[in-house]
Amino acid sequence: MAPLLMHSEQIPAEARDALRAAYEAPPEHRGAGLESAARILHRETGLECSDVRELVGLLGRGDCA
Repeated sequence: MAPLLMHSEQIPAEARDALRAAYEAPPEHRGAGLESAARILHRETGLECSDVRELVGLLGRGDCA
């Protein structure tokens, strides 16, 4: 789903940029970039943290604060 979000005009530009950076980063740094994208999406859209984490491809519980 995350690759689709990178190109969606309905997703805030800051979140699209964070997703793009995460996928361009080396694999060992991708998780941190996806965490950042999830926090931005949560803050900008008001969606539940668990929902945005799933949208960007993160598994398990986490914090969007």
